Amino acid sequence: MREGTRIVCNATYQEVTTVPMRLEDKQALVAEVNAVAAKAYSAVAAEYRGLTVEQVTSLRVKARKNGVWLKVVKNTLAKKAIAGTEFECLKEALKGPLVLAFSKEDPGAAARVVKDFAKDNELFVIRALALGGKLLPATDLERLAKLPTREQALAMLMGVMQAPLTKLVRTLAEPHAKLVRTVAAVRDQKQAA
Repeated sequence: MREGTRIVCNATYQEVTTVPMRLEDKQALVAEVNAVAAKAYSAVAAEYRGLTVEQVTSLRVKARKNGVWLKVVKNTLAKKAIAGTEFECLKEALKGPLVLAFSKEDPGAAARVVKDFAKDNELFVIRALALGGKLLPATDLERLAKLPTREQALAMLMGVMQAPLTKLVRTLAEPHAKLVRTVAAVRDQKQAA
């Protein structure tokens, strides 16, 4: 199949023909991917060869629910689209039929969606990851998936910020509490005597 072609099926799904993408469609797709990549936190490229349409559709539904932009893009168009973004490091990894997933809300979202989908679909193979302008090996998928969401990160930050204050309050209250315990002990001793 030539670059920039798309498959068109008739209503009976018996005849499959390829129709070349128009230049305007290619430009629009490149612009869309570039706009998403410019704002994304991380990206995952995975090979989808051998998956059924239903499987890919379920992946898209999961991605949409989790704030992940997911699309099958021709590699030459994807390379043009990610040029000038922090995901330019993915260029060399874009080989074969790939689906691109970009995390729009938190860095680990795409990795979590892809990881969960790959558990149930052995034909779905992770090829590359990118985070912060760095290309990561596919083996780092688990680490990327474990990154906290925004809410979890804020909760952790608040816990860290709150710990010194809690310790200060405990330290300030301790002499008074110690005095009260001492007075109570002396009172108990006098009553016992």
